[in-house]
Amino acid sequence: MSNVNVSLPDALQSFVDQQVVERGYETCSEYIQVLIQRELDRQKFRDLVMEGASSPPVGVADAEYFDDLRRRVREDDWQ
Repeated sequence: MSNVNVSLPDALQSFVDQQVVERGYETCSEYIQVLIQRELDRQKFRDLVMEGASSPPVGVADAEYFDDLRRRVREDDWQ
């Protein structure tokens, strides 16, 4: 694992320290890692949404479509 040093203004450092205590993180580093992972997840989700929005329609999104989608989610069958 690499180390990165980050300088924060006092107000931001106080906020980070407060979040560590209130949210039960072990260290400031753990809190920052979680924030970065959430941002990566958000970007991945956005990319998937944009990919879907730019893809051509493949059928009607009727009740049967959503029933099948729910079944696939329950079965974790995304292939």
